[in-house]
Amino acid sequence: MIEDILNSQKEYFKKGKTKNINFRIESLKKLKTAVIKNEEKIMRGISRDIGRPDIEIYTSEIYTFIYEIDLFIKKLKKWTRPKKIKTPLALQPARSRLYLEPLGTVLILSPWNYPFQLLFAPLIGAVAAGNCIILKPSEVSSHTSGVITEIIKETFKDEYISCIEGGPGVAEELTKQPFDHIFFTGSGRIGREVLKNAAANLVPVTLELGGKCPCIVTEEADIKRSARRIAWGKFFNSGQTCLAPDYILVQSSVKDNLVKEIKLCIKNFYGGDPSKSKDYGRIINTKHFDRIIKLVHKKNSNNFDYDRDNLYIPPTVIEDVSQDDEIMKNEIFGPLLPVLSYENIHEVTGCLDSKPRPLNIYLFTAGKGKIKDLIKNTTSGALTVNDVLIQAFSPYLPLGGVGESGMGKYRGRSSLLTFSNRKSIMRRSFLMDLKFRYPPYKTAVGKLKKYLKILR
Repeated sequence: MIEDILNSQKEYFKKGKTKNINFRIESLKKLKTAVIKNEEKIMRGISRDIGRPDIEIYTSEIYTFIYEIDLFIKKLKKWTRPKKIKTPLALQPARSRLYLEPLGTVLILSPWNYPFQLLFAPLIGAVAAGNCIILKPSEVSSHTSGVITEIIKETFKDEYISCIEGGPGVAEELTKQPFDHIFFTGSGRIGREVLKNAAANLVPVTLELGGKCPCIVTEEADIKRSARRIAWGKFFNSGQTCLAPDYILVQSSVKDNLVKEIKLCIKNFYGGDPSKSKDYGRIINTKHFDRIIKLVHKKNSNNFDYDRDNLYIPPTVIEDVSQDDEIMKNEIFGPLLPVLSYENIHEVTGCLDSKPRPLNIYLFTAGKGKIKDLIKNTTSGALTVNDVLIQAFSPYLPLGGVGESGMGKYRGRSSLLTFSNRKSIMRRSFLMDLKFRYPPYKTAVGKLKKYLKILR
């Protein structure tokens, strides 16, 4: 079945229909219409899968999609125009251009934590670039996966865009196929398997992975506002966000105050008992629930009341954490927030330099020098100052990691470039044909150097 669909897409791509810009724009419009028509189904599916509040679902899944697809519909003709490139004087008379052309057939695999947005955001770029696409939603978020499959089947032919459901075995079989590009969002462990399978066919990949995103707070920061933004970003989707602040590094002089304010924010956000709050979500399944609970038990956290039957883990701040603790070894991906302290910013840059490069670094400070210092002396997919998560809502900023947090970027025009081949074109004239370029070579190298220097 998988091979049949892929072969039919390769044949359809050869017909050249998807290369037409108007066809791509109409496809984007059809996709937008289908999503808006099924908006309620999508939201209910996500709610059943992960128990998130409607406001979180709409802002992070539906709104971001509509904003970005509208941008593509408006800008695609401009973005895809051939770009004039300078031609060296020594190569004249000639004209140079850069053309964007579709890669062919691409595979997009998405995770369960944002089951709609993390599939449809790269889909926008793949459609806009003129490709044929196979989608593989996560089987873990099964209700959303079913809705997505229904939308795609009703809107597009399989030979153009197809959605294939299934478990890890289906995903593995898909990644072993000779696609022209594979786009994967998920864990580093699975990402390595995707990369390994793709390498057998020399298929290029984009890997959007996770990691431990640090949140650094300096003594110059507005502690109350910082605490509110950190608490919101950490416990949004119950901490099941690859871009969530994974842990806090706070200057020791303001640590107690920050912790107090974050705990106060938790109470203000979700009440005295977050399990009763309609604004607080749940863990996706028992497997992830048990993994998170083990991290808490190893720290013997106080006042911790969880409910396995309802997949409820409260938003929890954990103090007295060291870099050697189990909770600091891997991405938490849950509502636990470890807090570590430091004395000066140089400790922070040294600490981060010894760890895998994160998807994002968050910095809360009013000190311009510390902002410059962190930008200059750390490496990450992105750096956000005085807020968390909101950079992912912008289609104008490329989203992606570096090192173990991923490879490649997408969102907005970056998505178009990810799913396109940037083809270099040079057209030369026959008006001039210098004899010294052809054998037998009679021009002395010294004389040639002088000539070429003039023509730079």
